[in-house]
Amino acid sequence: MNWASWLYWGFTSTLILTAAQAAAQGLGLTRMNMPFMLGTIFTENRDKAKLYGFLIQLMNGWLFSLLYIGAFEMWSAASWWRGALIGVVHGLFVLLVVVAMLPGIHPRMATEQHGPTASRDLEPPGFLALNYGLQTPVSIIVSHAIFGALLGGFYTLAK
Repeated sequence: MNWASWLYWGFTSTLILTAAQAAAQGLGLTRMNMPFMLGTIFTENRDKAKLYGFLIQLMNGWLFSLLYIGAFEMWSAASWWRGALIGVVHGLFVLLVVVAMLPGIHPRMATEQHGPTASRDLEPPGFLALNYGLQTPVSIIVSHAIFGALLGGFYTLAK
């Protein structure tokens, strides 16, 4: 494994993934703000949640990039299209599994069955995160495909 290449491109790809998701929200394609959601797991202070969530998003992306790198090393090939393909699978996993688990583990997120309370006022994402907008699944899959394409396109295999 090429550690230097992973450190740089894993971090850079994560920054771009986060920027793509922020752009999708800013353009009105989705109401989902993953750093905010992650941050509110740890604090109810909405301003601090944005910072905490951003840092958690960076660490998560960096760690997840290890799975991509592991696949590239196993295949002895890294390419933008291999990375994009892994990214699509990763995005689908996020939508089908991670998002579905969020209301059960998030202390400030309402559930589909019980609705909001004074302490659980974040809207649950719903199936494929559709409660955050009809374009949310597309924005999640595209941002993860971009993440993978960048990582696969620029990661240099170990020699």
